[in-house]
Amino acid sequence: METHLFDTFFLVFCSAAAAATAALFTRQPLLIAYIGMGVLFGPHALGLIDQVDAVAEMSHIGIIFLLFLLGLDMQPSALFAVLRKATSIALISCAAFALTGYGIAVLFGFSQTEALIFAMASMFSSTIIGIKLLPTTVLHHRHTGEMMVGLLLIQDFIAIFCLLVLLCGSSSHFEFKPLLLALIALPALAGMALVTVRYVLLPLLMRFDRFHEYVFLVAIGWCLSLAFIAEHCYLSAEIGAFIAGITLATSPISQYIALSLKPLRDFFLILFFFALGAQLNIALLGDVILAALVFAVAMLVLKPLVFYALLRRQSERRALAWDMGFRLGQISEFSLLIALLAVQQGLLGERASVVIQTAAIMTFLVSSYIVILKFPNPIAIDPKLRRD
Repeated sequence: METHLFDTFFLVFCSAAAAATAALFTRQPLLIAYIGMGVLFGPHALGLIDQVDAVAEMSHIGIIFLLFLLGLDMQPSALFAVLRKATSIALISCAAFALTGYGIAVLFGFSQTEALIFAMASMFSSTIIGIKLLPTTVLHHRHTGEMMVGLLLIQDFIAIFCLLVLLCGSSSHFEFKPLLLALIALPALAGMALVTVRYVLLPLLMRFDRFHEYVFLVAIGWCLSLAFIAEHCYLSAEIGAFIAGITLATSPISQYIALSLKPLRDFFLILFFFALGAQLNIALLGDVILAALVFAVAMLVLKPLVFYALLRRQSERRALAWDMGFRLGQISEFSLLIALLAVQQGLLGERASVVIQTAAIMTFLVSSYIVILKFPNPIAIDPKLRRD
């Protein structure tokens, strides 16, 4: 059945609202409800929504706004300080997770190229899960939030490098031009953004800050402009949005912008989780469920342990090390992008792609349950753990 965009939005948000109501009554995480509705209404189950690609593309804007808000909440000086401490943790953990993913892929008979894609997909934790389930007060003002953002940001840079490698290569050849352009574009984009904010945006915002609609419009335009430029410079839209946010972070109006954009971000993130469930090809689950289950369990067990060990090695408190370990204990949305691009480049078969997708969804679900039930978060079912 072909659906129009309005019909798709009606089904997505009405079903998400109904499922969220049921989830709250039964004390279940809301993210589970969104993903479940996506699986149910998607083309591989009831088939009520056939415009999954359009929904997924729109939902990508939610991730862009998420990175923009992260940038707004972090001062450049704090970012550089935490990056120095987080870099070794991120690099060592990514290497450990990559070796594990590669070994699991080889164990289940995937090719060497597919095993390398598994290694890439294993390295990263979810920015959406990690940040969405972190209390706002912790994200803005505490060491835990700074370390979390630092680790995720370094992972994002590594993920972009992996995406560039896949973009440059195919089953027959490899091109160095996009990779070289990206390496040149990153500092150039950051420098251009700093100059534009200082000499154009801040004077405009200071002059017209009484007009809230104008501030809101300029903020969105700035975020999407940097995201657009970054994407066309072989960087990612997410990195462009983060640069847009952090260059505005020193402005006295940055927190107003952050508060005004949160509802818009949540709107698109609901689409993201719905599309995540809808894209899962459940017809192939019977063939890949064992591999996906082993992959997911390995990541769910290994990631908290590795992050705990590395954070303790950096003299972090035991409670903080466990907290961050479990919050980062899942596969990333970047893993889904890596799998999608690898399929498009002819480097990954459909069976291997479904394994990565299924394992990612499993880790999203289980990790969300663990954090929501055991650690402070904004959507905790237990009032004692609910922190806004």
